[in-house]
Amino acid sequence: MQSDDVIWSVINSQFCSYKVKTATQNFCRNEYNVTGFCNRQSCPLANSRYATVREKEGVLYLYVKTIERAHTPAKMWEKIRLSENYSKALEQIDKELIYWPNFIIHKCKQRVTKITQYLIKMRRMKLRQEPKLVGVKKKLDRREATRERKALSAAHLEKSIEKELIERLKSKAYGDAPLNVNESVWQAILDREKGEKQEKEQVEDEEELSMEDDETEEEEEEEEEEEMEGEFVSDLSDLEDVVDEVSEDESEDLSESEDSQPKALLGKRKAKSPAKAPPRKRVEKPKGPKVSVEYEQELESVPISRSELANW
Repeated sequence: MQSDDVIWSVINSQFCSYKVKTATQNFCRNEYNVTGFCNRQSCPLANSRYATVREKEGVLYLYVKTIERAHTPAKMWEKIRLSENYSKALEQIDKELIYWPNFIIHKCKQRVTKITQYLIKMRRMKLRQEPKLVGVKKKLDRREATRERKALSAAHLEKSIEKELIERLKSKAYGDAPLNVNESVWQAILDREKGEKQEKEQVEDEEELSMEDDETEEEEEEEEEEEMEGEFVSDLSDLEDVVDEVSEDESEDLSESEDSQPKALLGKRKAKSPAKAPPRKRVEKPKGPKVSVEYEQELESVPISRSELANW
């Protein structure tokens, strides 16, 4: 038979695994303690008649201790579900603990009020859209960083070994067909070499095409320059013909003026009338499109007389 006084004397004076001692007061860590303090009235181990209120996944339960099942601690606590309504939950506590001490009833009701308050607060916090705080695991991050570093170094090592082996196979250090190399690896190396050769040939073809295009462009430019020179030569020949016609007209005018002077002296003496200049013949302009000629002279420009222009 369980003796509450004996149990409390042992717990209070000697040792209890749930007891937490402080400078002011002792606390109890037992999950069935109704107050959280370590004293005679609120100790769940030293009281044969005991009840408490607990919450699981938002639901309130009243736990009542049945001392007849003390030999099976897993089945010692009877669980009664309380209503979600606060007033109905208090009525249920009064019905279940009708002949129990007032201290237990009062503390159970206090726990119901506290638990309902923090459940309401939890629901309100869920409705708010607040930023979710995520913990940073520095140890895990450091471990992953070291793993990545090691994997990178191993990959570099594998690549360097692969390059060395490929160079040896290319240089035929192991013969034309090494025995320990898989056919797929050997075929892959040969295909890679063929691809590199094709790329080089494509680059060379592109360079040749670009050279041919440059040559054709140069030839076209030379042909255009020759055509322009021919046009300039034809323009100069037309200009020489015009200059010859002008010089012939001027010589005819001078001969006519010399013939008219002796005839005037033989006639009667009259007041000298101002000599009128003989009408000049209009120079027929060459038919055809207008030609603009540009000259480039390296020497200084010197005025040219008519005689020099006629003899030019």
